[in-house]
Amino acid sequence: MAIIINEKTNVIVQGITGSQGRFHTRQMLFYGTKVIGGVSPGKSGQEVEGVPVYDTVCAACEEQQVDASVLFVNAAAAKDAAFEAISAGIKVLVIITEHIPVHDEMEIVDFARCKGTAVVGPNTFGIVSSGKCKIGIPPNQFFVEGPVGLVGRSGTLTYEIVSNLTANGLGQSTVVGLGGDRIAGLSFVDILEKFEKDYCTKAVVLVGEIGGNAEEEASQYINKMTKPVVAYIAGKSAPPGKRMGHAGAIIERDKGTYIGKVEALQAAGAKVATLPFEVTDLLCQVLK
Repeated sequence: MAIIINEKTNVIVQGITGSQGRFHTRQMLFYGTKVIGGVSPGKSGQEVEGVPVYDTVCAACEEQQVDASVLFVNAAAAKDAAFEAISAGIKVLVIITEHIPVHDEMEIVDFARCKGTAVVGPNTFGIVSSGKCKIGIPPNQFFVEGPVGLVGRSGTLTYEIVSNLTANGLGQSTVVGLGGDRIAGLSFVDILEKFEKDYCTKAVVLVGEIGGNAEEEASQYINKMTKPVVAYIAGKSAPPGKRMGHAGAIIERDKGTYIGKVEALQAAGAKVATLPFEVTDLLCQVLK
């Protein structure tokens, strides 16, 4: 089983005729994702990788059942593209775009919640239900089916950890990227709740980083979970007040520190790795 998306999920790509949209459409198709259409204003009637292109999301929805959309558009166009998808009734929206203005992100997330749309991102690598469906930009070769659910904020760290898991025979049920910006759609808690209910997920990996209080909030839910959780927190050596990579990865006064997050997770019963490769060893221990 998987959470949020599966082998039956019909996906459209907004911005499909751009270079990134074309490249990642090809990669998603190779993985087995049911990409059934793309949207690019003024390009209706064209095809990309055999996928029909529509002028609008509504036009795509009129011809086919659409379950999810992924945005490969620039930051200035992201709010309009997101609103278009949400207004059309699409229930899963994956926003790859980075550098979206904070106020635009706030409006997108608020509108999505009002309409019942699950937003993955913004500034996310996407979501993969291993062996079934990939929406976004992760490299295909690392993701194989298995019992481990993973949710993270960092794409590269997630790829590294997933690669190590796969190399050691630990496949994944679903891997979710929350995104690295200060504003996010789905949260750690939202995903942990879904993993807790998913009978195919036997253990969960949480890949966090300094900044904000998302990991502390997650620890409160982990306290109630019946499934083991292994965590890794990035940013151990980051100085206070210095933004590290993601817009949300910044320690402000005593908020969002590495130590605070580790202590909260450990107090909730999670095992916390000090280095990424240790995640695999800790998972092997909890899955015995």
